[in-house]
Amino acid sequence: MDRLDYIKQKLSVVPTEPGCYLMKDDQGVVIYVGKAKILRNRVRSYFTGAHDDKTTRLVSFIHDFEYIVTASEVESLLLELNLIKKYKPHFNINLKDDKSYPFIKITKETHPRLIVTRQVKKGTGYYFGPYPNAYSAHETKKLLDQIYPMRKCNKMPDKLCLYYHIGQCLGPCVYPVEQSEYDRMKKEISDFLNGENDDIVKQLEAKMYKSSEEMEFERAKEYRDLIQHINSILYDQNMMSTDMTTRDIFGFAVDKGWMSIQVFYIRQGKLIERKASLIPIYQSPEDEFYKFIGQFYLHQNEVLPREVHIPNGLDAEMLNSIVESKVIQPKRGKKKEMVDLAIKNAKISLSNKFELIAKNEERTIKAIEMLGEVMNIRTPFRIEAFDNSNIQGVDPVSAMVSFIDGKPSKKDYRKYKIKSVEGPDDYASMKEVIRRRYSRVLRDELPIPDLIIVDGGVGHMRAAQDVLTNELSLDIPVAGLVKNEKHKTSELLYGDAFEVVPLNKKSQAFYLLQRIQDEVHRFAIDFHRKTRSKTSVYSLLDNIDGIGPKRKKQLLNEFKSIKNMKTKSVDELKSVGLPIKVAESVYSKLHEDEG
Repeated sequence: MDRLDYIKQKLSVVPTEPGCYLMKDDQGVVIYVGKAKILRNRVRSYFTGAHDDKTTRLVSFIHDFEYIVTASEVESLLLELNLIKKYKPHFNINLKDDKSYPFIKITKETHPRLIVTRQVKKGTGYYFGPYPNAYSAHETKKLLDQIYPMRKCNKMPDKLCLYYHIGQCLGPCVYPVEQSEYDRMKKEISDFLNGENDDIVKQLEAKMYKSSEEMEFERAKEYRDLIQHINSILYDQNMMSTDMTTRDIFGFAVDKGWMSIQVFYIRQGKLIERKASLIPIYQSPEDEFYKFIGQFYLHQNEVLPREVHIPNGLDAEMLNSIVESKVIQPKRGKKKEMVDLAIKNAKISLSNKFELIAKNEERTIKAIEMLGEVMNIRTPFRIEAFDNSNIQGVDPVSAMVSFIDGKPSKKDYRKYKIKSVEGPDDYASMKEVIRRRYSRVLRDELPIPDLIIVDGGVGHMRAAQDVLTNELSLDIPVAGLVKNEKHKTSELLYGDAFEVVPLNKKSQAFYLLQRIQDEVHRFAIDFHRKTRSKTSVYSLLDNIDGIGPKRKKQLLNEFKSIKNMKTKSVDELKSVGLPIKVAESVYSKLHEDEG
């Protein structure tokens, strides 16, 4: 029974209830997770009718599917989010936003501190923000430090510090401080950070006039500068509204199988950031949007907004069940205008992106599809490439780069110092690094690549295959990239007979191989240079009587480099704690080639 007949048989017994479905490839790997109000209709839709290129590509990889029935559509959305988090399917968007914004925090300590942080941990303090950038947050904190003498030290010292003497700390390390005083400062700081600054300005003005009357002009000038600083900060923040409610505003647009989603971050009455996302859609636009929102807040490390504003026509109750913030669909006024503006931005972003999407897919997804076709292997979504680097066997290293969907995934790059090989033996080095890499992959259950590329010819390929097949029992295609006399990518070798793969050298697949080979070579050379630099520094200090590891470290910590050491006199070398005879020996060693 072929694949389609098998799938048609399974489709006939899929229930008509809500639930989730898991699409699998020929290896049984989950490649897509979706949800449906009526499972049978949704799953069947993938295998009937015409689809865009993106969905057609997904369907071509489906060899089996599973489904899980749920009690409601809301339950299916929650299950879908958990399954995506568990399986990390290739065709689902793994929505992660590593960017974090700075907050100002009043710590929850006996003697509280005012700090700037990007990490939000519940129960550890009171957070204000986020701020559009670190400079804005630090400038605001610096201003508050001058007005409110909160504790500055991370650990309580046993004596008064400079901050106490300049009036920016109450000195709780020595003097008792009433809790009521901290409560007052916390309230006033909170009021200020929430936009209620009039009282603080009036207090500073009163102090300024009093200092002026008492002929304390320097102090009066400090108060005047503080007032100007406050007004400057508030002006720079560009208040959009007197409503200080924190909210995220969403808008989206759909065209040609893609969805553009815009998020406006409103904090303290101002728009601090706009985030744009472009995602492929395989389900209805509404379902994709619900899934996006669920993942968006699933990965949210910051304090959630009080409100989430979404366009009309969506199921706000469903989103309220998965988002802790209050979900609102504005009907009129400025809030509705902001949602409309997000939608307008999404439409503009979508129209501008289609040409870039096409070009990017040509260089990446279509390139790996072509590569898979000419090599007669499954599409290599994950490619790992290796290159060795050494000079006559000295300081041998190896490096691995990873390309996912035809693009470099730098977080997956790895460096290896060769440990078991003596002398210039490239094949033994390749065996060691392949053994170490894929033993780790098996042990830690890391993703197995669809293709391994070695920078080298038949010998390197045989070395890699020997370890994979005979030692680790792994069946992963191994290809070799050979360079020409100009040190440029020339040929791709693959197969049992290590034959040249017929590949058009003007094709995107060949250009992708060039990028991979250039990148792994650059990464390996860079690593080798750094390794060689460290060992060469130490070698010059070796074999000097009286110089051991501790004194080497002292010299390098003090003078930073051999070049800098050569400019120092014996007395200067002696100043790091060397005996005079040892300092003279070091000096002689550094200058022995000069005369």
